[in-house]
Amino acid sequence: MAITTLKSGKPETERADDDAKVRAIVETTLADIAARGDAAVRDLSIRFDHYDPPSFRLSPSEIEAAMAQVSARDLADIKFAQAQIRRFAEAQRAALTDIEVETLPGVILGHKNIPVQSVGCYVPGGKFPMVASAHMSVLTASVAGVPRIVAAAPPHHGAPHPAIVTAMHLAGAHEIYVLGGMQAIGAMALGTATIDPVHMIVGPGNVFVAEAKRQLFGRVGIDLLAGPTETLVVADDTVDAELCATDLLGQAEHGYNSPAILVTNSAPLARATLAEIDRILDILPTAETARKSWEDYGAVIVCDTYDEMLATADDIASEHVQIMTDRDDWFLANMTSYGALFLGARTHVANGDKVIGTNHTLPTKKAGRYTGGLWVGKFLKTHSYQKILTDEAATMIGEYGSRLCLLEGFVGHAEQCNARVRRYGGKPVAYGTAAE
Repeated sequence: MAITTLKSGKPETERADDDAKVRAIVETTLADIAARGDAAVRDLSIRFDHYDPPSFRLSPSEIEAAMAQVSARDLADIKFAQAQIRRFAEAQRAALTDIEVETLPGVILGHKNIPVQSVGCYVPGGKFPMVASAHMSVLTASVAGVPRIVAAAPPHHGAPHPAIVTAMHLAGAHEIYVLGGMQAIGAMALGTATIDPVHMIVGPGNVFVAEAKRQLFGRVGIDLLAGPTETLVVADDTVDAELCATDLLGQAEHGYNSPAILVTNSAPLARATLAEIDRILDILPTAETARKSWEDYGAVIVCDTYDEMLATADDIASEHVQIMTDRDDWFLANMTSYGALFLGARTHVANGDKVIGTNHTLPTKKAGRYTGGLWVGKFLKTHSYQKILTDEAATMIGEYGSRLCLLEGFVGHAEQCNARVRRYGGKPVAYGTAAE
């Protein structure tokens, strides 16, 4: 048994150096926003986006003007996509029920699912205006019942992007800002004189957006660290090189640092895919970006067995995992670390990104080992509650509680229990005595 790497990307040491540079830039930028507020945000917008409007927040008339620029066909497509995403999100929400149970006679325990009260949704829009990200964050927050949804996206060619604004508005955004990158994340999380801070930040973005979310976590909640897109194709000889190469480059075109990896047990397929990637890069309109990403972050790994393919895929823990084998359901049953699975040659990542109904904001940088992607449940907080209805239950639980508090040396805790035992009919444990 052996695993052979036919192509690899940048070494981890170089990637770590890149990450350190990003961390330092973001830390300085967030400190500036915290100190100078709107002035810092405006300076950053001018510097990075060359955009200096009277107000970054769009008025109702500006939203209407942007929507008027969207063609009837594009508007219908946006509405279709949002209908699919809403349908799946509503089904997920229906699965999250409040509960209340009587665990002992007179003892009631329960939990409620309460929406986060304010959310900032970031929609990337620099090189590629990510219209679909508005559906994934704003619409899902709306289905969850979030009462204040703030949406932000960078300007496109010096103005609000009409389709992004349309998607945000139709999805249910209450406030729409034309702000990009770190300045958008910092303004929504920290607040300024003109932007009230939110309780949670969600949405994908470049390395600077992802790092800003990481540094702000704790001050605000975040969905997950959704940085530059990643894709992994797990394939055997039931598919051909054209599909593998197309699925790899379809994600590599996102940016200059988007990992795209093939794991296969077919050496001929691996070699053919490498050749097909070269062919496609010669004709792909986005080849400048895709080629750089493939050269620095692309990899092809050949395994001997399906078990090795599974172990390798779980170790990579990619954001998107395209499975095209003679045992797709076996991978579904056994894979444990990924963002989302795309099973079979008929489906693919672009469907999930844009229209099929699942959420495309997914964990990157191996975060799939401990979290799934954005979904309606991310906008809900599950809070427990308890109540005791009878004197008998108050006495019985109080006696147990008193002894257990004294076992740990918490006399004040024990007295909380004892006060109820005395009041409702029992005999409290004496301080300083061992529990029987």
